[in-house]
Amino acid sequence: MEYYNYIKALHLIFVITWFAGLFYIPRLFIYHIEASEKPSPEKEILSKQLQLMSKRLWYIITWPSAILAILFAVCLLILMPQLLEQPWMHVKLAFVVLLLIYHLKTHQIFGQLQHNEIKYTSNFMRIWNEGATLILFAIIFLVTLRSALNWIYGVIGIFVFAVILMLAIKLYKRIREKNPEA
Repeated sequence: MEYYNYIKALHLIFVITWFAGLFYIPRLFIYHIEASEKPSPEKEILSKQLQLMSKRLWYIITWPSAILAILFAVCLLILMPQLLEQPWMHVKLAFVVLLLIYHLKTHQIFGQLQHNEIKYTSNFMRIWNEGATLILFAIIFLVTLRSALNWIYGVIGIFVFAVILMLAIKLYKRIREKNPEA
């Protein structure tokens, strides 16, 4: 138990860096998608640079952080298995599974863009970018409130927040259409 707080600190550090990668990689995807619409040679130069930046972010920061966050989480659960008896932890783990699915789908998109396969619009990626934010909010509320019931209010708040984000994205799109430099 003496090492529990050290492991918890490491878990939190790698959760933060994992989310940092998940927050930034869709921005690079947006830039890559928008670069694909530019004329040559700008298109090729930007695409190559964005592929390199994405590759470094994904394989040097995001994937290692995800693996280490999960590894330290497993260590914490081994040291304190009674956490698995608490309903809020079951809900949190469900959100972690959702986060892993989000991560794997983002990896699929990453792979497509590494081959210059553009299957999504930049607007879709702006919305996709908010997925990690919503999951983070849910997990933080669960861990802070430690209540399987109160998390419902948090999730309702998250959906309200999601609606506000979607409206903000649409507003930003309109602003960008009127002023491309915005």
